[in-house]
Amino acid sequence: MKILMLDRDGVINHDSDQYIKSPAEWKPIKGSIEAIARLTQAGWRIVVATNQSGIARGLFDMSTLNAIHDVMHRTVIQAGGRIEAIFFCPHAADANCECRKPKPGMLYAIERRLNVPLAGVPFVGDSLKDLQAAVAAGARPILVLTGKGRKTRDAGGLPEGTEIYADLAAVASHLVEQRAA
Repeated sequence: MKILMLDRDGVINHDSDQYIKSPAEWKPIKGSIEAIARLTQAGWRIVVATNQSGIARGLFDMSTLNAIHDVMHRTVIQAGGRIEAIFFCPHAADANCECRKPKPGMLYAIERRLNVPLAGVPFVGDSLKDLQAAVAAGARPILVLTGKGRKTRDAGGLPEGTEIYADLAAVASHLVEQRAA
């Protein structure tokens, strides 16, 4: 079973320092939806793991988050892809919960729910928190240069073994071609 874990904001859709607070604000990054479709068609199971502290901050509620995710699901399905599940942390950073990246709790929840070990499973993110969560869970850290990715790369301090790609489309090409080889 091939699992690919993705962060949402900055990997699949454009990020905002003011948060994505409505379905209208959710805008896919060029090529990301097609990349998910390509991966799905190549046999990958796609799972999203995203911090959504806007809920704790009162910027949006669960029904709005569900509506945002509904738009994302429909957009991916229309392109011929599938997101199997979305895991999210609704807590603010000061909550000190186990599910908020960089802690690995959300990734461990994926491991339990899908009953698959995360050792070597790719996790694609655009922030150091994403990469740290991947390493803590034994997953394979992949940085994309979309979203906050360029700043993350330029700041340095990436976990050892972090792979870097221009965007999700480049990751998809690598994973699909690697599998075919």
